[in-house]
Amino acid sequence: MGKDSKAKDSKAKDSGAKGKGKQAASGSDENASKGKGKGGKAADGLGTCTYVKARHILCEKQGKINEAYKKLQDGWLSNGDKVPPAEFAKVAQEYSECPSGKKGGDLGWFPRGKMAGPFQEVAFNTPVGVTSAPFKSTHGYHIILSEGRKN
Repeated sequence: MGKDSKAKDSKAKDSGAKGKGKQAASGSDENASKGKGKGGKAADGLGTCTYVKARHILCEKQGKINEAYKKLQDGWLSNGDKVPPAEFAKVAQEYSECPSGKKGGDLGWFPRGKMAGPFQEVAFNTPVGVTSAPFKSTHGYHIILSEGRKN
């Protein structure tokens, strides 16, 4: 039991996709973003928080995703506010090149292992209610809004 709190140095920083986001299912958004000690519990990372509900915006070009992100920043993020899902959905409908864009970027619930590498890593490590910064995957550039977690 006591060793879990010490594991933060060995696992949390290096584990990438494997460790950080899984404990946020307990509802503690506060610490999940810092990743403090969250990585030490199950080194494989696959058996814990198994589903995430998310919306995303996908653009082929970096310039376009940056425009979308600027819209989210100007409206909410720069003020320290969370982007409301309905507002994220409007930006997704305007900018996203993924078929989900028509549904406001809604991907629904998806299990760990379904999405490609960087997308899964960001989706499972972004605390509920938080909008990720733009990032690149094999499909293009994404912004994710995390809407839920469950096992």
